[in-house]
Amino acid sequence: MSSKFAWFGAIAGFCLVLAACGGGGGGGSSTTTTTSSGTTSGSTTTSGSTSSSTNSTNTTPWADATATPTAVNGTNAVAISVSNQLYGLVNAPMVSVTVCQANTGATGSTCSTIPNVLLDTGSYGLRLFASVVPSNTMNALAAPTVAECGLFVSGYTWGGVRNADIKLGTEVATNVPVQIISDSAISASAPSECQIGTAMNTPNAAFANGILGVGSSQYDCGTGCVSGAQSGAYYTCSGSTCTATTQPLALQVQNPVALFPTDNNGVIVEMAQVADLGATTASGTLVFGIDKTSNSVLSGTGATLLKTNNAGNFTATYKTQTFTDNAFFDSGSNGLFFPDSTITRSGSWYAPSTTLPLTASLTNSSGNASATTTALNFNVANEIVLANTGNFAFNDIAGTASGMMDFGLPFFYGRHVYVGIVGKTSTGGGTGPYVAYVSQ
Repeated sequence: MSSKFAWFGAIAGFCLVLAACGGGGGGGSSTTTTTSSGTTSGSTTTSGSTSSSTNSTNTTPWADATATPTAVNGTNAVAISVSNQLYGLVNAPMVSVTVCQANTGATGSTCSTIPNVLLDTGSYGLRLFASVVPSNTMNALAAPTVAECGLFVSGYTWGGVRNADIKLGTEVATNVPVQIISDSAISASAPSECQIGTAMNTPNAAFANGILGVGSSQYDCGTGCVSGAQSGAYYTCSGSTCTATTQPLALQVQNPVALFPTDNNGVIVEMAQVADLGATTASGTLVFGIDKTSNSVLSGTGATLLKTNNAGNFTATYKTQTFTDNAFFDSGSNGLFFPDSTITRSGSWYAPSTTLPLTASLTNSSGNASATTTALNFNVANEIVLANTGNFAFNDIAGTASGMMDFGLPFFYGRHVYVGIVGKTSTGGGTGPYVAYVSQ
């Protein structure tokens, strides 16, 4: 599957989550963090070298991005919130999602609004825990005919696929396949090939009531699941036995934004900037559509634009390492994640003695025409210092990862970040997939 999720590793101060959907928890010494793709982080390893390495001779932290969110209007722009929430996840952008019986136009008595759903630009489709869906809504969703395994860096989800109408603001996606995690209609346990990492079978295990994947792809598996049965994807189950099966595109779990009637070509994630030592809460706006309305403009903004592969990945170079098609902007990751053995660590988080100003060079994915390389500056602070603040929103928290650069939620603060969906067009971005951002 092309989705990315979080990795969890208990460490001093914070818990890491690395992937395109994240989870983590707690404030102060019990805080948890998350990211979208990568390898599970160790919980006790520490590098021995002092963290004084930068890309240049600059030792002064870079100035923060200053773009401010557009207003929440409840139509094509809904609120994003970061706080201790219900599950205490650090840097977890949460939204509310309304779910209703399929083909009702998202109206009527079967509708329920689910809060604290993690906003994830690194995965595709809505996944909700059965335990948070009220009975009036669950009973109105047709019983699943297939089960799905959602594989993420931090673990896996397992449950049935049911169709529902999804409402965000006044935008409605009709008859959308949704994964219901720990669906009682699926009596079989997850197949062994699915059981990789943490079993995210409860909201507490994932630190959210669900995951809203609004990344660059419409489908969570794509043509690979159409042409052949994929291990770790869709299954038909009889009793306790499940067999991998093919799944048509129309029946795969899907990014609901791609199914909106008009504002369906992408999203814009806009987060207000926070102080360098963090904030107890943070707020932002999720805008549906790109170049569709006055609050969704990309064309003419001077935004940095990167063409990506279908998974939303581009190429980045950091110091001497180049991550070809393995760098991405991921709101579901609660830190910046990249490999650098020269930076002192606290567990799997970086803990330099002073805040490091670092730089990565970004360019299009390898399948696209060459583009001018863009320098992206970012700061890395000491995780121990940040953890001791008791805050929940940080713009300079970072941790180690292998073979990738994951620009998680810290990147989003003070920026408008655009995600263009595969095959959809906008005036400013052309045909998706692409990502773009403005910083002021």
